[in-house]
Amino acid sequence: MYGKIKDHLKAELEAIENAGLYKKERIIVSPQKADIKVNTGQDVLNFCANNYLGLSNHPRLIEAAKNALDTHGYGMSSVRFICGTQDLHKELERRIADYFGTEDTILYAACFDANGGVFEPLLTSEDAIISDTLNHASIIDGVRLCKAHRFRYESADMEDLEDQLKVAQTHRYRIIVTDGVFSMDGHVAPMDKICELAEQYDALVMVDECHSAGVVGETGKGVSELYNLKGKIDIITGTLGKAFGGAIGGFTTGRKEIIDMLRQRSRPYLFSNSIPPSVAAAGIEVFKMLEESNDLHDKLVNNTKYFKEKMIAAGFDIKPSESAILAVMLYDAKLSQDFAAKLLEEGIYVIGFYYPVVPKEQARIRVQISAGHEKEHLDKAVTAFTKVGKELGVLK
Repeated sequence: MYGKIKDHLKAELEAIENAGLYKKERIIVSPQKADIKVNTGQDVLNFCANNYLGLSNHPRLIEAAKNALDTHGYGMSSVRFICGTQDLHKELERRIADYFGTEDTILYAACFDANGGVFEPLLTSEDAIISDTLNHASIIDGVRLCKAHRFRYESADMEDLEDQLKVAQTHRYRIIVTDGVFSMDGHVAPMDKICELAEQYDALVMVDECHSAGVVGETGKGVSELYNLKGKIDIITGTLGKAFGGAIGGFTTGRKEIIDMLRQRSRPYLFSNSIPPSVAAAGIEVFKMLEESNDLHDKLVNNTKYFKEKMIAAGFDIKPSESAILAVMLYDAKLSQDFAAKLLEEGIYVIGFYYPVVPKEQARIRVQISAGHEKEHLDKAVTAFTKVGKELGVLK
């Protein structure tokens, strides 16, 4: 029975490879940090991890996880409402709510699940979702699972958003949903203007803080802090898999009644195992560290500013960004792969992004800066980019 579809899949895969769009995975054989080792034996500098605060291999997190293995075991073997809730899960939820200044939090296995499980329990065919065109795939999938009417506005275009809100006024409830930082470009959503329009047109506001929490804002508490909107955003989703330790686990935090309803009806929560105790314990330790000091966030901000200035001075085309994501624009898919391959030879680990991850003819190398990077790491990366850029004709 598999024969016909096997031939079809082989042809599709061959076409993907011939078009230069085939994704190959490199294998890391060391902990995730600024300097890593790949299975070829090469030591390289990692500039494409979401390890914004440099915590993925932090000794305090490792120690907290080890201790939790001894005190709380390895796994829960259950969903939360049956027998999958430990004191660690409740403490982590409380600390996340405290960090964002919200009323309550619910944990998920990943933020993909948080976004996938947020709309359907809250909205029906009487309601409307107004979504930014560049929102993450998990938001798009979550919207598809809900029967609410769907509207889209051009990314960060407030005139278009207002037009969609006007059309959606005939619906019972409305919610505006956006990424806080758009992961392919690095720009920040204009949350102050979004909240103004939401107030004017009686809409809820939801923001995905995956790439903004720990990164933007005076102390890194995301777009709500950046725009002084504490308490004005109804739903915040995020992850423990990026700035907050880099392991796994997602969350939704916000209004108490919303979180209560998600506990009752959100399918990814009700039908997925709880995150492991060791992950919850390490997550608790992350938020303890962020309460104690803002040093890691300050270093991230300084590193990003330094690297961006050096790259622009070298002549690279960098998309405007207010985050730790810097898109080095190359436009051609094959060029982005060749550029990344040559950088690896120079000891710089990055990945070329191309269609369908980004629009056609918008290929790039996405550089992600970390508090784990030292100045010598940044200088080595700029030197390597400049050398390869000249070799491939990107720079004169």
